[in-house]
Amino acid sequence: MQALTPRYDPLDPEVLDNPYPTYARLRRESRVCYAGPGQWAVTQYADVAGLLRDPRLGHEFPDIYYRFSLGDGDANSFFRRIILDRDPPDHTRLRRLMMQAFAPPLMRALEQRIAHLVDALLDGVAGRTRLDIVSDIAFPLPYLVICELLGVPPESRDEVRPYVISLCQAFGTHTPVDERPAIDRAVVWLREFVGRLVDERRARPCDDLISRMSAATEGPDALGWDEIVDNAVFLFFAGFETTSNVIASGCAALLDHPAELARLRADPSLVPTAVEECLRYDTPIQSVARLVLQPVEIGGQTIRKDRVLVLLVGSANHDEAQFTDPERLDVGRKPNPHLSFGGGVHHCLGATLGRLEAAALFARLLDRFPTLEPAGPVVRRPSGGFRAYASVPVTVTAR
Repeated sequence: MQALTPRYDPLDPEVLDNPYPTYARLRRESRVCYAGPGQWAVTQYADVAGLLRDPRLGHEFPDIYYRFSLGDGDANSFFRRIILDRDPPDHTRLRRLMMQAFAPPLMRALEQRIAHLVDALLDGVAGRTRLDIVSDIAFPLPYLVICELLGVPPESRDEVRPYVISLCQAFGTHTPVDERPAIDRAVVWLREFVGRLVDERRARPCDDLISRMSAATEGPDALGWDEIVDNAVFLFFAGFETTSNVIASGCAALLDHPAELARLRADPSLVPTAVEECLRYDTPIQSVARLVLQPVEIGGQTIRKDRVLVLLVGSANHDEAQFTDPERLDVGRKPNPHLSFGGGVHHCLGATLGRLEAAALFARLLDRFPTLEPAGPVVRRPSGGFRAYASVPVTVTAR
């Protein structure tokens, strides 16, 4: 079957540069394709949308999966504790607690604070005619927001930042062997740092997420100390990676489509739909993996138990059967049922927060800079499974 089935390689240079032509070909050829030993990739929207909610798939992988992806270091045990890779009932218990911090009413209450942080970042680049969307805006904004939510002291944030950057490398499709020691060191350092915060919050609670998690030590949702620490560490990734990427990729897409940029500038009410379109058009997290708990039939092929299904969210978001003219950026696209925040029990906790941050940034960026133009080629940060940028240079003029 493997010889007759199309193959998908997330590390193919063409896929890393621009996966969408490959996705289009794969969708035409098959609903499912070979993605490596014991792994199958799903290409079409209807299948991906259904499988994201399918109880026959799980997110708790066997030890051999983590050893292959991460080695035997501290990152291995970290992934086995975090909410991302837990199935019910443990996932349910963790999510119920963490949703208290990410509930939409609480997120909307953060709008004013997010706006203040955006303005502070833009004030910091006032007077400059050349910016880098990534280093000046797309990374700092969500990082600052998640630090405030967790309760990281302002004086510690510069020290924490490089370890968070290293940690994020562990969430790709496959971590290169030479990068694993740095990731393990980051996990150890962040565990020690967050562990001290947990102990401090238990003694002196504050109005932050770590305090809420630290208090959950009794009852049916009780968390162990290690669970609290590792899931708080995980939020450094969950709270900003997707948002950082959608800000960078959204700005890059708008710069590449000046007519849509002008349309958005002329009608700021389109900012919310523009954010959704940027999430769809260049999906920040291109794929998610699921473990097959019971056999699943897709397009006449039966995927057996204990195999891995790679759900190609980026391909689903460009499926012609679901989206009209999917290769076109349309900042007013409605409806837009993209799958960029996943679905089912693993729907992204930070979806509302990410939308608020991206919307605040787009609105203020266009308001404060009447011209926004490319200042050179963008530089991508190659990563299997993510669409990330290292640099998006722009020239601007201020009002």
